Amino acid sequence: MTADPARPGAGAGPAVAAVSGLPAGRVTVGFKTSPQDVSWTTLDETWAAAGEESSLSAGWLNDHLTDPNVDAGGSSIEAVTLVTALARRLPGRWLGHAVLSNTFRHPAVLAKAATLLDHVTAGHFILGLGAGWHEDEHTAYGLTLPPIGERIARLESAVRVVQALNSPAAATPPGVSLEDPFYPLRNALNLPAPLTPGGPPIWLGGQGPRGLRMAARYASGWLLPAIPEFDLPYFSERRDGILAEIETLGRDPAGFSFVAQVPTGQDGVGLARARELAAGYIGGGASHVILGLVAGLGPDRLRLVAREVAEPLLDQFA
Repeated sequence: MTADPARPGAGAGPAVAAVSGLPAGRVTVGFKTSPQDVSWTTLDETWAAAGEESSLSAGWLNDHLTDPNVDAGGSSIEAVTLVTALARRLPGRWLGHAVLSNTFRHPAVLAKAATLLDHVTAGHFILGLGAGWHEDEHTAYGLTLPPIGERIARLESAVRVVQALNSPAAATPPGVSLEDPFYPLRNALNLPAPLTPGGPPIWLGGQGPRGLRMAARYASGWLLPAIPEFDLPYFSERRDGILAEIETLGRDPAGFSFVAQVPTGQDGVGLARARELAAGYIGGGASHVILGLVAGLGPDRLRLVAREVAEPLLDQFA
């Protein structure tokens, strides 16, 4: 398969994967334990507890090499390895990252990792991908953080590469070729092939106009970051923009996931605020809500979040 470099998405195509991720037409709730300042044992116990909570449809992680909450350095567990290790705790649930940094991994290597996770999870892995942003951790590890315009261009190229390697052409010789300024492919094979036709669904986290258009063209879902300035009006404006672009492209919006991330704090006030915020996002068109936990608080906090936030939301909206 050879793609036309003059046409974005050629070869891999703008069409989304056959399976778009979480069930369409109903509200679902997931949890997120960002793997900073927390031990493996605590994370493992927390995900084991999540496996006992039927209200939680998905488990999520972020992707950092250091702790973005401190000035420099800090403890952080590598995200792709971690989700593979934790997958056994959530059989039959969806797993993913919100989101992986495109600047950390070559997309061909990422496609291979995502293919394995597609098999490990029996087709329940979602590839969340973003352009990358945290300057200090790139500097610390000698990683290049290009200007934002190039980062977005590289992200689009990465999505095209992943989709090409998940195509049928990559499952049989001579493989797939793709003309690309950043990540060209030459007769590349992806074997064993993904379990899911077209590979794991891709959800994108871009926030600017180019990122939103990219989500509409290539992705199965779009994620709102857990940033206080990104509120319900911000979410609604971008959702409307993505839907308009999807219509322009002639895509069917059914099954496209709009995802809001909501922090749950460390006390009862945080739980109440999370319920309020999440309900607002669902009312504004979010189909999936990710409840962000302070990971170090462990399984007891996870159970409390499930009981006090996830279950009431599902009672109200599901």
